[in-house]
Amino acid sequence: AQEPESNESNAPTNESNNDRSGLDFGIEFKEALVQDAPYEKVAEKQRIALPYDHIREADVLWSKRLWRVIDTNEKMNLPFINPNQPFINVLLKIIEENPDVRIFTDDGFFEEEYASSLKGKLSSVDTTDVYDLELDDYVQTVVYNDFNPGTFTKFRLKEDWLFDEETSTMVCRIIGIAPVRDALNSDGSVRGQEVLFWVYYPDIREHLAKYEASNPHNDAIRMSWHKMFEDRYFSSYIMKESNPRDRRIE
Repeated sequence: AQEPESNESNAPTNESNNDRSGLDFGIEFKEALVQDAPYEKVAEKQRIALPYDHIREADVLWSKRLWRVIDTNEKMNLPFINPNQPFINVLLKIIEENPDVRIFTDDGFFEEEYASSLKGKLSSVDTTDVYDLELDDYVQTVVYNDFNPGTFTKFRLKEDWLFDEETSTMVCRIIGIAPVRDALNSDGSVRGQEVLFWVYYPDIREHLAKYEASNPHNDAIRMSWHKMFEDRYFSSYIMKESNPRDRRIE
């Protein structure tokens, strides 16, 4: 007797496409083989991200949504490009080790980014002219560049500012973070900016508390990346505020 045909489709599902079990960005944070300090540092592993205070919708007297840019070329933002632990590596390490952290293709959080395509976006493809000895002429050659943390010189934040009438305080809540790099032409000129992905900030708050950010003023007080964002230890400028035409600030 013939077996009945299965109605199941062989097409991959969103869950299989977004499987991160084999995701490996090749990012490793080096650790000293000895105690590289007069005392044992345990605060980094014990830090936790405290939950936010509950805000009732009825208590929000005023609210405004902003998009801002953190430019790592500014002196205050140098911790974001620390060669030992740049912030882009921290983000990718959190995404790699925590499948529950969601990443999206845009700041509206409408469509999730597939883990299978994320690794390909980290490397860049350039077209350059290479001299061919046999043809005695320059020919265009496609060059694949490996992931370079130094190319991510900006980060975008999506955040809400609101006034809580119950506590009479102005509150800021970060909603999303996106790494940004310059898109270059063949001659090396900047064509525009490319956003790699958007990560939902509430998903990574507890993980950011476990990673250390450099403090240029005091080595004994090492801040976590969670404290860096929550206490606003960075310089930035506003690129857009919510408006009917969704226009950026020029």
